[in-house]
Amino acid sequence: MKKFPAKAICRAGAIAALYAVLTIYLGNIAYGPLQIRPAEALTLLPLLYLESVPALFVGCLIANLLSPYEAADIVVGSLLTLIAACLTYVMPRFFKKPVFRALVGGLFPVFLNALALPVMWLIMGGAGAFWTNLLSMSCTQLLWVYALGMPLYLALERLSYAKRSPLYPTNRFVLKGREKDKERAALENQTQKPQQ
Repeated sequence: MKKFPAKAICRAGAIAALYAVLTIYLGNIAYGPLQIRPAEALTLLPLLYLESVPALFVGCLIANLLSPYEAADIVVGSLLTLIAACLTYVMPRFFKKPVFRALVGGLFPVFLNALALPVMWLIMGGAGAFWTNLLSMSCTQLLWVYALGMPLYLALERLSYAKRSPLYPTNRFVLKGREKDKERAALENQTQKPQQ
């Protein structure tokens, strides 16, 4: 079994803490149909980092401990974040370009939250009409995931190429893609040398 590097463990702790603190700091406006939750920008990190999957779950779980929706949000909200992170993690397997990975990977945290949370509130018997909540959640999730999360992800993607970088990815699909790119470049160099 491969050892989990210390920098990945540190990064997981930082992601979980950042998600929890950014959410808790905003108080009640971070919960409910009109969520002001910039921590959702971190939900694209599984595109680069395996450790961000459990980190986002833990960060969301800690943040939801203070939710006015109590146990329902602690369980449902945290599980939605975990499921979305797992689905986002596999996107590099299907998309080579970072922009497409982010565009498609971001759909999971946006639509899982936008669909499931209004259903949860409806079952709990409050917090407005289903369609209003669905529209509100969709808009706020789109804002945080794409307007804030996508530039963050693209910047980290660009900075993560140096092997010794603390930002070097741990997503195995990204690493496999980079290995294939190196092999392809080496083959192209070999075929060009005899022609010269």
